[in-house]
Amino acid sequence: MSLTVEARHQLGNFALDAAFTSDGGVTALFGRSGSGKTSLINIIAGLLKPQSGRVVLDGDVIADSERRIFTPVHRRRFGYVFQEARLFPHLSVGHNLAYGRWFAGKSVGSDFTRIVDMLGIGHLLDRNPSALSGGERQRVAIGRALLAAPRLLLMDEPLAALDEARKAEILPYLERLRDDAGIPIVYVSHSVSEVARLARRVVVLENGRVTASGAAAEVLSAPAATLATGRREAGVLLEGEVEGTDPSNELTTVRVGRERLRIAGVSATAGSRLRLHIAARDVMLATSRPVEISALNVLEGRILAIATEEDGSIDVRVNCGDATVAARITRFSRDALRLVPGKTVYAIIKSVAIDH
Repeated sequence: MSLTVEARHQLGNFALDAAFTSDGGVTALFGRSGSGKTSLINIIAGLLKPQSGRVVLDGDVIADSERRIFTPVHRRRFGYVFQEARLFPHLSVGHNLAYGRWFAGKSVGSDFTRIVDMLGIGHLLDRNPSALSGGERQRVAIGRALLAAPRLLLMDEPLAALDEARKAEILPYLERLRDDAGIPIVYVSHSVSEVARLARRVVVLENGRVTASGAAAEVLSAPAATLATGRREAGVLLEGEVEGTDPSNELTTVRVGRERLRIAGVSATAGSRLRLHIAARDVMLATSRPVEISALNVLEGRILAIATEEDGSIDVRVNCGDATVAARITRFSRDALRLVPGKTVYAIIKSVAIDH
């Protein structure tokens, strides 16, 4: 699958001028609120006609302003999942799903069973939307979109209206959707943790412009300024292989190159791949190897760079062999430890602080 998007559009004082490509999987449009993410996904969907641009999916020209091509929304065969589920309140879950199936224009009996099972909503078919939790409603909305047999699935911050418990409930289903459905997805979000967990490719938007684009691990490991998001979420995204588990202590060892990290609270089999997001705020630095501490991960490395200070804190990037980590420390600590590029340090990471 190949998707090409180019869009230039003026919305009052806001100018959108963005372009990106995708070759399948989940492509995340990432950035702060107001950066242009929803405008761009609405242009892809056909809900907003750009003053200039084009959308091409697998060689099929969906829209091209120069050639005066603009395929109507209902003929694009794109599924769209909004922030709110937008289910029909007077219809049961089963009939809401049937509405999506009607749009497919063909018999999808086997797909119905597969999608219902994949999203874990079989026990909800006779309920009304008012009797569902927020996470359940979103799963039904995703099912309805999938049953329309879309060529492309667009998701505009589908977890934004959910609390943390409901987000944790639905994320595994989104991972299953990514891995099993075989449908390319454009996913809008301003959450680093969501994007780190789901996306194959990340496109960063700021003030209507693309400021970074590439593989998720590359983009999400860039300095905070490149991410165009709050410094609180900045860090690194590492990809590793599960080496083994310690069931009695509920710990899993993940190998990242030659480095090994022990993480807590994950159930995974040996040989499986995991993504690990390590926030800079959760990493400490020492100039000698610490002993008798509770943190289980201590990586030796050399300082690559020290970022410009902001609000009394600075970000330090440390090369630990096959893994680069970022640490946020105070200016006081930098001076007290005499930290400079090239100096050997030890990065200390608590097992419970690693998101996976």
